[in-house]
Amino acid sequence: MPRHRRIHIDGVPQHIIQRGNNREPCFLTDQDRIVYLRILREEAASHQCALHAFVLMSNHVHMLVTGSSATSVSRMMQNLGRRYVRHFNSEYTRTGTLWEGRYRSCQVVDPRYVLVCYRYIELNPVRAALCKHPGDYRWTTFHANACGRKVSWLTPHSLYEELGNSKSARCQAYEELFADGLEEGMVAMLRSRTNQRLAIKPDAPPPISVPPPAGSE
Repeated sequence: MPRHRRIHIDGVPQHIIQRGNNREPCFLTDQDRIVYLRILREEAASHQCALHAFVLMSNHVHMLVTGSSATSVSRMMQNLGRRYVRHFNSEYTRTGTLWEGRYRSCQVVDPRYVLVCYRYIELNPVRAALCKHPGDYRWTTFHANACGRKVSWLTPHSLYEELGNSKSARCQAYEELFADGLEEGMVAMLRSRTNQRLAIKPDAPPPISVPPPAGSE
């Protein structure tokens, strides 16, 4: 089956999903997650990618990121994947692939869905029944975006910045967005668009329903 050509639009963030091969875990310990985030930080800076939100689950990762050029995000993800696999294989005396093929992504062209995508990402542990509130899960940007924890290598999207005139006001307004969970139809749309590598834009036709894999995404 031919690969979908990745489309880049300047200034438009991408929602990314990278899964472990055969739904197998890609993180076995907290130290694995620390290593992954260190490499992500380095590669995002190296390829001029602005990272807005992420969550690290046991067998997949979500990100919202804006690249500075047509190849920024793909190069960041390629290098991140390769470097982390080297760590994982060395740590656990294994060989071979870790990831389920190429990462999946979609362009969030419609600005109305940028903050929705933030919430979709950070609510993933709640949908997976790992916690009742996103703030109870450690490996997520919710603590920075809603609670004000300083993470110098995160770049708030301009629409996040518009939530308030101060850091505390933005955090409060952002946390209030989580008073209600995302509607199932919205979750299905975001999941479908990303899995099919289709842009989220105002004139897009309704997505084809794609059931969630094991371990909520």
